[in-house]
Formats: sequence, structure tokens, C-alpha cells
Amino acid sequence: MAYATVNPYTGETLATFPDATDAEVEAAIAAAHAAFLDWRETPFAKRAEVMRNAAKLLRRDIETYAPLLTTEMGKVLPEARAEVELSAEIFEYYADNAEALLAPEKLPVKSAAEGEAMVVHEPLGVLLAIEPWNFPYYQIARIIAPQLSAGNTMLLKHASNVPQSAAIFEKLMAEAGLPAGAFQNLYATRAQIDAIINDPRVHGVALTGSEAAGAMVAAQAGKALKKSTLELGGADAFVVLNDADLDKTVKWAVFGRHWNGGQVCVSSKRMIVEDGIYDAFLEKYAAGVAELRAGDPFDAATTLAPLSSQTAADEVKAKIAEAVAHGAKAVEVGPKVPNRGAFVQPTILTEVDETNPARYWEFFGPVSMLFRAKDADDAVRIANDTPFGLGGSVFTADAANGRKVANRISTGMVFVNHPTMVKADLPFGGVRRSGYGRELIGLGLKEFVNHKLVDVVDIDAPF
Repeated sequence: MAYATVNPYTGETLATFPDATDAEVEAAIAAAHAAFLDWRETPFAKRAEVMRNAAKLLRRDIETYAPLLTTEMGKVLPEARAEVELSAEIFEYYADNAEALLAPEKLPVKSAAEGEAMVVHEPLGVLLAIEPWNFPYYQIARIIAPQLSAGNTMLLKHASNVPQSAAIFEKLMAEAGLPAGAFQNLYATRAQIDAIINDPRVHGVALTGSEAAGAMVAAQAGKALKKSTLELGGADAFVVLNDADLDKTVKWAVFGRHWNGGQVCVSSKRMIVEDGIYDAFLEKYAAGVAELRAGDPFDAATTLAPLSSQTAADEVKAKIAEAVAHGAKAVEVGPKVPNRGAFVQPTILTEVDETNPARYWEFFGPVSMLFRAKDADDAVRIANDTPFGLGGSVFTADAANGRKVANRISTGMVFVNHPTMVKADLPFGGVRRSGYGRELIGLGLKEFVNHKLVDVVDIDAPF
């Protein structure tokens, strides 16, 4: 699968890595299964110690971990440091909370004849995580921290353009005290992924990625009768009501669309603005986007990162052209981006009507679609007119009304007066073509455990 570190700013290939051999994959599964047999019996206190150690190491060595993100996928350095910190916070969350979240639950049975019924939460075994490149550490942390805390063991197939980020995380967990085999990085091929999912020692697969990848992996897991969770694309609505604080809202809109170079499944891709404030919003939003500065992601003055690869940049440009061919109006904003690097000129798309297929796409880069809504009801209609259902936001001076509007938006997450947020103690996930299942907090922790009923009954037999 051509695992390689290619700097998206310089285009230079810095390192390449061979695909795993079939023998290496078999050895990894065997080691993960052997580690599980011991790890599942390890007390929560010991598991928590490993999670805390991982958090401490990430913070101690942040200037080792963060620059690697910038080198491999182009994230500006302050955002890279923030991702390292977020990953540390996730490990700490499970160190603090996993034992309580997995505590046995006594059921309120109707009568003594049903006995003393308890649900206990037990780990399943070896799991496969398939992760994307846009948040190389966070994506790993948000699956392995809960599942290792639950007593499972993990195999990782990371994106082919962040091989060193994957490898350094395996080293991190070993240094944190995780037993050998409990978390392993594999430079696996697609054929090997199928073999891993079908192996009887592997009990589930969690994927974050594209719709196409999700559909393929879900089909493989379903055929193998294995549990799966999918975190896929998004086209988050950024709903602006007439009473919103315009200046504050515009600043959040610029940030919400362009952080991580616009390469975020929960970035604010569709600005849906009530008619009374639309023109003023568009003017101020265009001015705010124009203040972004594209350049070397290691430069402190850079606020707009390159995309992860030239291929990704070319794909976004082609989508813009196709949207225009179907009737959209595209306006490029701000100073010209550098010729060097995988940059896309920030672009605002308007007049994207219901006959334009681009209306229903996810643009993974600095492209904003703006829609004029007649009123709040129309804004909700437009927000829900999408195949996705991941996140979204509503901006208004009336928080109570904002909550009412948010309740009508069909997604897994909605925020009022803030773009979709990613935190260690908030759940993450969506509906429809954004996938199924949840990650983080107790919901993510319990995705891959056996919810086993243990019922102690002490009554006489009926005959």
C-alpha cells in the first residue's frame, strides 16, 4: 500500500516502509491473542497506570510527537501540539473513569423469582482499528484508550501516509508499560485486512475513514459475523439565526471551517444563514477567510495548512470545478496560496441548488458552501438535506431557542454557539452515511465488550 512519509509542504519523500508480510500479520494476531489472555485479568488499577503513563509521556515529549504530525500530514505546529494534548487527555479520562463505567449493573427485576440479576461488562478479545491520516494520534488514542482499559488488545492499520506516527504510538504504549503484543502497528495490505477480520481470534473492527472504506469493511465484518463501528464523513451544518452575534459567529465560522486545513469530518462545511443576516455574514466571512495565511506549517505565521497530499489537493480542486460546472458560483478568497505545497485556494461556493450534486458532497479542504435560509424552519430543512449526519452547530443570541433548533437537526452531535467540538469527555459519532457506533466516554468504552447477564436464582423447581 506504499506506506511512506511524504512532506505535503515540500513534496519530499522522507521515508518508505515495506508492507507487512503474511507471516508478520499471523505473528501479530497470535501475540495479541496471547496478550489478551493475561490483559483481561489485569486489575483496573494496573490498566489505569499504563494510561496515565502514556499521557505523561506524550506531554513530556510533546516536541518529539508534535513535529512528526506536521511533517507527515502538514498540520500547523500549534494544532499538532493541541492534538498531542488531546490524546493525553483521552488516556487520562479512561484512567480516571473506566473502572466505574464498567462496574457491574444490578437490574431492577420485578420479583424475587427472577433472582439477583447483574450485567457485567467483559472484554471480547483482539480488535482491529483502521484509522485515517487527518488526526494521526487522536484517532489512535480515542479507540485504544477505551478498549485497552476494557481489557481488549489492539491491532492498528493506520493510513499509508502517516507510517511514522503509527510506529511512534506503538513505541509510546510499550514505554508506558503495556504488555508486549497488546497494541501493535501493522503496515497491512487490503488483502491482509480481510484475513485479520476473518481470523477467529479477532472479535471486532473499528474504522474511521471514507464512506467507501467503511462500506467495504462493514461488509467484511458482517460476513465474518464480527462487531464493527464506523466513523465516516460529515458535512456539518453551521446554522446562523438572525439574532446571532455576527462578529463572534464569523470568527467561529472561519475557525470551524479551516482548522486542520479544512480536513476534518466535523468541520463547518455548510454555512446556512437566515436571510436577514446573510449578506452581512457573507461579507464578514469572506474578509475573515482572507486573513488566513498559507505557508510552511512549521512557521508560526502560518494559519492555513497544506492538504495532506497533492492527490488530496487535486481532488478538492476537481470537485470545485465540477460544482461550478453544475451551476455553482465559486469565489476564491485571500492572497494566493504558495505554488509550493499541496495547497488549495480558500473558496466560497454559493448558488449550490438542489440539482447540483456538490450540494451533497463532503469537501475535505478549505471550501465553504453558503446557503440562504428564509427562516429557522428553512435552515433546519437545509441542514437535514444531506446524506450525512455527524455534527453541526446553531448560532443565536437565544440559547433556549438554539437548543430547540439543535434538537431538530438530525445528527449525532449538535452544539449551540460553538462549532462541533472534539473533547476527551464528550461522545463522538453520527448517523446515516456518517456511520454508526460511538467513540469516547462510556459509550465508546462499551462498544466492544460482552454485556453478560449473571443471575443468581434461589427458588424451588416447579416440579
